[in-house]
Amino acid sequence: MSSLLHPETLAASAGVAADDGFNAVSPPLHLSANYFWLDPTEKPQYDYARSGNPTRAHLEEALAALEGAEKGVVTASGMAALDLTLNLVNPGDLVLAPHDCYGGTHRLLSARARRGHFNLAFVNQTDPAALAAAFARKPKLALIETPSNPLLRVTDIAAVVKYAGEVGAVTVADNTFLSPALQRPIDFGCDVVVHSTTKFINGHSDVVGGAVLAKDKALGEALAWWANCTGVTGAPFDSFLTLRGLRTLYPRLQRQQETALEIVEALAADGRVARVFYPGLQNHPGHEIAVRQQAGFGSMFSIEFAQEIDVLELLRRLRVFTIAESLGGFESLVCVPAAMTHAAITPEARAIAGISDRLVRFSVGLEHAGDLTADIFEALNNAGSVGEQTVTRVRQAVGA
Repeated sequence: MSSLLHPETLAASAGVAADDGFNAVSPPLHLSANYFWLDPTEKPQYDYARSGNPTRAHLEEALAALEGAEKGVVTASGMAALDLTLNLVNPGDLVLAPHDCYGGTHRLLSARARRGHFNLAFVNQTDPAALAAAFARKPKLALIETPSNPLLRVTDIAAVVKYAGEVGAVTVADNTFLSPALQRPIDFGCDVVVHSTTKFINGHSDVVGGAVLAKDKALGEALAWWANCTGVTGAPFDSFLTLRGLRTLYPRLQRQQETALEIVEALAADGRVARVFYPGLQNHPGHEIAVRQQAGFGSMFSIEFAQEIDVLELLRRLRVFTIAESLGGFESLVCVPAAMTHAAITPEARAIAGISDRLVRFSVGLEHAGDLTADIFEALNNAGSVGEQTVTRVRQAVGA
């Protein structure tokens, strides 16, 4: 299919009318674990589903096209996607990672480093001096997460890529929060893009999956070799459902980010809100960089409520938002990162990252903006005040 087509068209038409067996408009689901050979000396295109599958291939090709990549690998989860990229480094190599990254990412990197798989340094990638000092150590791989989870910090992708080029480091960008609909890190020079396709790309909260997209075909083939070797490739049915979700990515995300901005603007003016973390606001420290490298500001935002607000009671009183981990689905979700998504990180590491016990992360879905806004304010009005008890209760919830 022509790369000159708009991305919305690529997403909507991926695999459509490609069935040469029965002329099905929607691409069929291939569940076979293995494929027959016409001759024992002539290997077919597909021989074993761990190595390759037609349904998974449709999704891989679609995601690669949307990210501007040469080769894609669909994995069983977002964490599997990230872990796959770690096969690019060896013991003694240095990996740079954001100091405020997703809790699962922090846990995986820390655990692998403790086992001697590589050396690890967490760095504030939005601090130019810290970034320069980190690259002076000549890392082999630099992980970028922008906007960051859950503080929505914006990293200058081009700046990281420039430093990486000077020392020969591979750059890996986690694009889960924005998806290719709003950001394409490869356009700014990144070597690899990873996704938890569980989130915006699938968009229906019914599949766990991931993807690794490589700018260079040779690098992509190397990652595909490791994916087959380690068995982290995604299942056909999960790929089928994710491709179905991908078709509506662009209209979903456009609606979701419009709603998010409306809610954020209403909350920013409330005295019970201490800080708002959303790059779409002009006073956000990363706003100008976001304008330069993003096609939109997304539908994720975080709020640090004032000291007197009982954030746990606030969440309990929400009726339209659902308390749950994950993000990017059709439904609006809310969580306290310190007690949920980032509970695996020590309190000291959360403090360094700036993740307070009063921080609440919101993922905006497809409900009416008025209903979502009213839900938050009604809960806020009835949550009550407990002062320092809020911090204590959140810490008790995470066992800190």
